[in-house]
Amino acid sequence: MPLMLKPGTAWSDAYGRCADLAPEAFNDDRVLNHWGGIWHRDGRTTPAVTPVDGTTIAGPPRLDRSAAARAVHAAVDEHRRWRHTPVAERAARVSAALDAMEAHRDLLSLLLVWEIGKPWKLATADVDRCIEGVRWYVDEIARMTDGRVPLAGPVSNIASWNYPMSVLMHAMLVQVLAGNGAIAKTPTDGGLSCLTLATALAVREGLPLTLVSGSGSELSRVLVRGQEIGCVSFVGGRDTGGQVATSLADLGRRHILEQEGLNCWGVWEYSDWATLTGQIRKTYDYAKQRCTAYPRFVVQRSAFDHFLAAYLPAVQGVRFGHPLAVESADDPLPELDFGPLINNAKVKDLADQVDEAISKGGVPLFRGALDDGRFLPGQDISAYMAPVAILTPPRSSPLFHAEPFGPVDTVVLVDTEAELLAAMNASNGALVATISCDDTRTATRLASEVRAFKVGHNTPRSRGDREELFGGFGGSWRGAFVGGELLVRAVTQGPADERLPGNFGNQTLLPA
Repeated sequence: MPLMLKPGTAWSDAYGRCADLAPEAFNDDRVLNHWGGIWHRDGRTTPAVTPVDGTTIAGPPRLDRSAAARAVHAAVDEHRRWRHTPVAERAARVSAALDAMEAHRDLLSLLLVWEIGKPWKLATADVDRCIEGVRWYVDEIARMTDGRVPLAGPVSNIASWNYPMSVLMHAMLVQVLAGNGAIAKTPTDGGLSCLTLATALAVREGLPLTLVSGSGSELSRVLVRGQEIGCVSFVGGRDTGGQVATSLADLGRRHILEQEGLNCWGVWEYSDWATLTGQIRKTYDYAKQRCTAYPRFVVQRSAFDHFLAAYLPAVQGVRFGHPLAVESADDPLPELDFGPLINNAKVKDLADQVDEAISKGGVPLFRGALDDGRFLPGQDISAYMAPVAILTPPRSSPLFHAEPFGPVDTVVLVDTEAELLAAMNASNGALVATISCDDTRTATRLASEVRAFKVGHNTPRSRGDREELFGGFGGSWRGAFVGGELLVRAVTQGPADERLPGNFGNQTLLPA
């Protein structure tokens, strides 16, 4: 039976609901920027299409540098007023904003499906993690800010498109909870309408949020080097993160720069292959478009036959396709591992890397086909990519040393512990890693030499929520670590001689 779009879930349905719910932020023909406590019909709108099926969707209203500077000055004024708001009132207002977001959770989730291609289950999880995570901070904020004061200026947030709610909006709400104004640049590749709706619900409760759109090259000087910015929080790739770090080098400004690393899963003296099969399947969530995805497996050569027998059923079981396609109107939305990649340009770039790696000696272990996906009849599928696995990618390939940010695995075989560690540290620092090993003492010893902030033993690691700390080593992180109390400490001032835990290039201070 041919698939159909679930009734009531079309982009036009989602946008119409936004315009009805928040007409101050959504006009019939465009989305607005928010700064100075007012929604502004400014900026140059640019066309956008969803990666889901090529449908035209709302594009970002891009400000130029001078307009962004006015928005930042207005945010500074808001910050200076807000920082004197009692903590109990801040908590009450943030709680009211969370109540509103929870009431419209399904609409926020549907926007994420259309804008960044998340399957329904993962989209709702993104929204839920934001709401539930910030509620935990509401309960803890009085204790966490005792003896501390807000920063001198607002926090400027520049984040990638993959987690608009659970990373970007979560961070902004904690920042205002701690007494700061918060500025965010809408990710260029997606999340505009979801973030705009969440911002609209929050500013109705009096929260000092600024949301603007524009190109990074145009706005960087204002959002990164602006004289009155109190802290820069960045989530994204190493190239852009390196540019931000360079811009901040002579300012001595508080910063949190989360960058990518090649997260590796090592397999050494291991025998629980059935468990590993289930874990490998989960690594394909959202097509590995996550900062904590595992695209590299480093495997003991003598165990490769067992690994392959565990790996192939996992990758063959992956389900992908149109996140809103159903067989009949009453069917629930499908449970998929992933939908499209963020755009068709990313698919082409990654496919070229795969072809080059194989042409230069990489061995194709698995190549899925788009025919295995769930699609609507005749829909645009140019942003979709089936899973691929390559054994021993050549060192000249980007797939050898960098995160692919797509459904591509690479497998490297090793014979000694020294080779295992060298392969797992190929990118000079990572956010997470895992070692599958039967012996706990051996796993602990190996983990101590892996340059990743979190190393799991027989289990994957993630960014974490609530009290769980997060950071990175080497090139994967610059600045203060976050998570739990560290996130609040990173965006508040403590004693004059305080040293924040973090990775600051020439020194790394670990939390107690």
